[in-house]
Amino acid sequence: MRAWVVRAGENGEREHTALEEGLLLVGWLGLGDLTDTGTRDDIKSAVAAAYPDEGPYTVGNWTGQLYRFVHEIQPGDLVVLPLKSLLVAIGRVVGGYEYRSEVADGLRHVRQVEWLVKNVDRQVIQSDLQDSMGSLLTVFELGRFGAAERIAAMADGKPDPGRPDADEFAATLTEPAKLYEEVRRRTADEPLTLSIRDFLAIWGVQRRYPAAVEQIKNDLDARGMVTVPAFTEGSIDSQIAVLAGGAEPDEAGTSAVTRLTGSISRLVGASAGVKSLSAGARIAAQAASWLDEDPPTQAVAYRVSNLDSANRMPESVRVGDGLKTAMTLMVLRGYSQLPVLDADGRLRGVVSWESIGRAHMANPQAGLEAATVRGLEADRSDDLLDWIGTIQQSGYVLVRDHDHRVCGLITASDLTVQFGTRVRPFVLVEEIEQRLRRVVDRCIPIDRIRAVVPGRRASRVNSAANLTFGAYGHLLRVAENWDALGWAIDQQHFLTALEECRQFRNGLMHFSPDPVTDDQLRPAQGMLELLRSLDPQT
Repeated sequence: MRAWVVRAGENGEREHTALEEGLLLVGWLGLGDLTDTGTRDDIKSAVAAAYPDEGPYTVGNWTGQLYRFVHEIQPGDLVVLPLKSLLVAIGRVVGGYEYRSEVADGLRHVRQVEWLVKNVDRQVIQSDLQDSMGSLLTVFELGRFGAAERIAAMADGKPDPGRPDADEFAATLTEPAKLYEEVRRRTADEPLTLSIRDFLAIWGVQRRYPAAVEQIKNDLDARGMVTVPAFTEGSIDSQIAVLAGGAEPDEAGTSAVTRLTGSISRLVGASAGVKSLSAGARIAAQAASWLDEDPPTQAVAYRVSNLDSANRMPESVRVGDGLKTAMTLMVLRGYSQLPVLDADGRLRGVVSWESIGRAHMANPQAGLEAATVRGLEADRSDDLLDWIGTIQQSGYVLVRDHDHRVCGLITASDLTVQFGTRVRPFVLVEEIEQRLRRVVDRCIPIDRIRAVVPGRRASRVNSAANLTFGAYGHLLRVAENWDALGWAIDQQHFLTALEECRQFRNGLMHFSPDPVTDDQLRPAQGMLELLRSLDPQT
């Protein structure tokens, strides 16, 4: 289930009709029936033809909104209608796209909706969700902050439960301008800190694709801001500080970055250790070493820091602790080894069951120091691929930050989980393509397959294996080809799901260090389950 906002006109001019007739309506005067459009390109062509004086930006923007309205919104999804009265109506979509040629222009593009509640006071909606609803678009998805579940709760008469597991403050930073204002407001002693996940959400993205990274870097540069560490490093839930890197010098001729560095250096020097500082100050303390270097370049390799476990402080013992302490922790936690750290959090070795056994063989009264052996330690910015063999052989590697303090532990089990997560989407897409190829080759003659391939490339098509993923949508939109499959399912819904799967596949082919979430996997998983049901051969 997804949640959407569909406005009733810039000034609410379609509001009465929407509420009285149980409809979602979009305007776009002069635009004809979109029922037979199957792709964004089809809708883009219709929009460009209806509005020949509009430029590429406007045509593209309108195309995206209309594609959502016609194809992406599904029966069962929730929809929010902001009203002129400052109330909000919430409904459940119950029908597909319809074009009503008999009514006045401006009321022709509709979807059937069952209004569940028509009088939700906006004041009961928390600020992060209100901000998400504040877009000037006519049709857009509320895809952040657990919106669908929260809107469902309000439709049942319950209060807005708020964002699940939210950083409440980060949730208020809904656009780059708000981030900029907050960074300006902060002092050097209180840098703004948030997770990379929440940082990316300010730009409406969930993964660090190259295009998204480039856009964010350009926005930061234009605003004179910098993140420390770089937002391109670390796992998606790592914490970063956002600093005013380009502010003019103060009366003493000192930049904000240098003032921050000096401030944090004094804090660190005055404390017994980094752990005694606040979370924000600890991150800013890392900044001192970073800010003396050239600005970090965009990460290309898959770094050690991209694993969650590389950014979680492991259980440890300190120099001077007793061996009984180490053994007790290892038994309680089921660990094979524990790092031994000094007072500054730097690695002094590792104690393991093997090293304990060897120490006791030499001296039954041996303590922690005698059982401590050299540990394996990777820098968080190292290429992960360089460490895979070592981790497989030894079972672990400890991770240090830029100040050489231990900040994580990677085990062979972590590698298995991580790469299993990263491989799964590719396996799903591969099986989808294999199943599509098999059924197309079995049911559709080669001449009709070649007909969807433009130009001279058609002559080189010998089977469905030569088609691109996107070509299947064009092929199966043809009634003769669709009928040849003999599938007792809705063609339009299938083609819409196939297009979603194509977009997922294309996004997958662009490198991102961040894992694909279950929500992002849903289009591919749903398509695969459908194909398995339609063509159950193994």
